[in-house]
Parts: sequence; structure tokens; C-alpha cells
Amino acid sequence: MLSTTHALEAYQATSRLRSQREQEADVFREATAGLKAARGGSVIQQVRALADNRRLWIMVSDLMRDPANALPPPLRGAILSVGLTVHREMDQESPDFDFLISINESITAGLAGQP
Repeated sequence: MLSTTHALEAYQATSRLRSQREQEADVFREATAGLKAARGGSVIQQVRALADNRRLWIMVSDLMRDPANALPPPLRGAILSVGLTVHREMDQESPDFDFLISINESITAGLAGQP
């Protein structure tokens, strides 16, 4: 059995081999999987999935507002706009999970370099 130290070392070695974009795409995949599982699930599952997705999009929005962000300003603005739309949808009484999943999958595809 691996100790915690060995597991951490393995994770760090693996993450060095993967690009930041691949790691970011994985974060979106994780949030999307939660939304998909919660789509037909219990209210608790839905609340948890929405909370995870909200934290993700808060982080994305904060990164887009960071003046040190190297992305071109028009792209940052477009991503911020998408983030605002996602937040508005999540604030609805009955959020459209299919819409949120579709947005996350589009971002994932872009990060993964897929058309």
C-alpha cells in the first residue's frame, strides 16, 4: 500500500508531465461529471454539484479579472461574459443542468484543443 507521501510524490510527478491546460480541462470535466450525476438526482446532489460548479466559475472569473493574466483582453472578456451567464443560470430556482453541462463541455473542449 502506498503511503500518503508516495501518493503525493506520484501526483506531483504526473502533474509535471501534463500541461496546465490539460489539468484545467480535468477540473471542468470533474465539475461536469458532478452536474451530469446530479441532473436526475436528489436535491442534495444538485446543490452539491451546483456549489462545486459555482466555485469553479468564481475562480475562472477571478482569474479573468486578474491584470497579470496573459490571455488577450477580448478573450478574457468573452470568458467573463460566459461566466456571468453561467452564474445567472445557477441562480435560477430550477437551473438548466443541460445548459450548464454544455457550457462546461465547450470550455473543456477548448482547453483540450478540440474543435
